[in-house]
Amino acid sequence: MLAVALAVGTLLATAACSDDGGDSASTDASTATSSAGKRTATPSPTLTPLTSAGAQTALITAGDLEDGWTQVKTAASWRNRLLIGTVDAAQFLTGKTQAADCQRLLDGLYDEDLLGAPPGPSALTGFTQGDSRLLYQVAAYRSASLDQSFDWLKSLPTACDQFNAVASDGSTRTVQVVEASLPKAGDTRQGLTVTVAGPSGGTPVTLTLDVAVVRVGDDAITVTNGGTDGADHDSTEDAVSHGTTRLKDVREGRTPAPEPSEFD
Repeated sequence: MLAVALAVGTLLATAACSDDGGDSASTDASTATSSAGKRTATPSPTLTPLTSAGAQTALITAGDLEDGWTQVKTAASWRNRLLIGTVDAAQFLTGKTQAADCQRLLDGLYDEDLLGAPPGPSALTGFTQGDSRLLYQVAAYRSASLDQSFDWLKSLPTACDQFNAVASDGSTRTVQVVEASLPKAGDTRQGLTVTVAGPSGGTPVTLTLDVAVVRVGDDAITVTNGGTDGADHDSTEDAVSHGTTRLKDVREGRTPAPEPSEFD
């Protein structure tokens, strides 16, 4: 009996040692796998707040656009009088609310501050091609105000799909707003095509504008592009895709490439 008891005790001790070794090996393997995963993780880039110099650096150049656009220094004074008008609220189902949204659109396009006056650093530049103009702006905003602005922009194709605006001379202009596609760029984006048709100097004309807004963090890019000969949507897309890359480079402390890559 004593021999049997000793044999059983020996077997139990051996099994216990075997179990302890298995747990240790499993733990070591798990730790090694975890450590390996940590070693291969890519650190997130350090973002820097947009400065006045950074906003200037983030602006696109003529090299970012196709079709022979010419950069000009007069963009800050651009205004198009076809955008001046008082929205006719009587044609809206919800009256004042929709009319106010549409009035804000016209005023923002005319004043070139679609997202409101930026509280932080900003910069703008402009390009011409024949009778068309492309205005490009970069600015820093507050997060909450950008949230509200994008909610408003996304509502416009429905709230302001078509309306009338009365000019100072009493003539009526018809405005249409439709959603436009944009390259997948930035954190969020909204594209619109706005047409304004009515008399100018006694001659009927139609102004067509591409409008593109892209958010990158708490900074935003705004592009308006077009004229009475229409809007070149390819140039709008170039401005959006290449401009977003430039802004991201600036925010991550890099110097943007002088010319866009063919692989962008």
